[in-house]
Amino acid sequence: MKDTFSYKKIWLVSYPIILGSIAQNIINVVDTAFMGRLGDVELGAAGNSIIFYFVFVLLALGFAVGAEIIIGRRNGEKNYSTIGSIVDHCFYFLMPMSVVLFIFLKFLSPTLLSMMISSNAILEASTEFMHYRAYGIFFVCFNFCFRAFFIGITKTNVLTWSTAIMALVNVFFDYVLIFGKLGFPEYGMIGAAMASVIAEACAGIYFVFYTFRYVDSKKYHLFRFKPFQKKLSKSLLRISTPIMAQNFITIGAWLLFFMIIEKLGERELAVSHIVRSIYMVLTIPLMGFSTATTTLVSNLIGQGNSGGVLKLVKRTSILCLVTSVILLLVMHLMPDLVVSLYTQDVSLQASAKPLLYLISGAIILFSITYTIFSGVSGTGKTNVSFLIESSIVMVYLMYAYWYGLVVQQSMMAIWSSEFVYFILLGSSSILYLKYGNWKKLAI
Repeated sequence: MKDTFSYKKIWLVSYPIILGSIAQNIINVVDTAFMGRLGDVELGAAGNSIIFYFVFVLLALGFAVGAEIIIGRRNGEKNYSTIGSIVDHCFYFLMPMSVVLFIFLKFLSPTLLSMMISSNAILEASTEFMHYRAYGIFFVCFNFCFRAFFIGITKTNVLTWSTAIMALVNVFFDYVLIFGKLGFPEYGMIGAAMASVIAEACAGIYFVFYTFRYVDSKKYHLFRFKPFQKKLSKSLLRISTPIMAQNFITIGAWLLFFMIIEKLGERELAVSHIVRSIYMVLTIPLMGFSTATTTLVSNLIGQGNSGGVLKLVKRTSILCLVTSVILLLVMHLMPDLVVSLYTQDVSLQASAKPLLYLISGAIILFSITYTIFSGVSGTGKTNVSFLIESSIVMVYLMYAYWYGLVVQQSMMAIWSSEFVYFILLGSSSILYLKYGNWKKLAI
């Protein structure tokens, strides 16, 4: 029986995902910073719209993660020839799904957003933004098929380059389309939506080029596009559906959280979206390690070493905690500079800084608990991870609703709900990995 993955192996799988996340967060930071230059309404509207968009994106990601888990299991078993069929079935499911999601985003988002946003100015701007942003869902679903393949076989360095390309393209077109530079028209906020769509399309082109140029298609039997396999389809849906539902609930809760903040006022929403963007930067290491945990756990079980899972999760959590603390220390050395990247408004800066210190504690918990939770998903028991997530999200939202709208406390009190979420998530995940019935699950 093989030993669990070493710290070095965990790092080698994780760091390309982390680098890819850095590039992805460059997009997030630049978008938020540019919107901050346009005004509070634009900042709040674009922030809410992006979260709304990702409610639908994460549905597609949930299916891709399910495929990634099965690919990881087959990779661990060295059953390489079956991986191509899994990738093909990703396309069979995700490309039709992109059409359905596009219809929702393009034509139903005005109605859905009007139910959640009270400010007419923010609602109008959000609707206009989503009108253009919706087209990106086609490229997102296409890219997720390749992402599942490369993460599943632990060749994560490809993601670094694809996301770097996407970041560079996005930053360039953000600049020229938002502000009308280099002879381009000045589109303002919707220029950011256009830039994101162009960037996602470029990432897709890179995936196609790299796969056909450098991947051994014969080894994995890639792109043979044989008819649907009933057994494989059922397995994919059984693993993926709970993750899709889980992602929908998670990002939906995040959206509702900001809708609660929006009830406090446009200024409070703008401050919270600045903090949200910084928060996303601070989560770069843990998102990389959590993704690596999922696929490494699945690979480990495929090797017949279920007993090494807890050791793997512990090692990943330690690495994640150390890198997160380093990033937090860097931020705390220059908080004024960090906030000033997003806005020159002194009052906005003053309101954002106390929240930065609050979320630092949440990041510490996040870095430990989310990698442990990802281990639960990696076992293939995605129905359990869904039950854990959904039950905790309910508590999280009730806490935020109570302090935000019932007793009408400050933003600080509402944001403290992050601690409730991560304490419950971590404790539940540890208990399941220690005592749950997952070691002999076949997928």
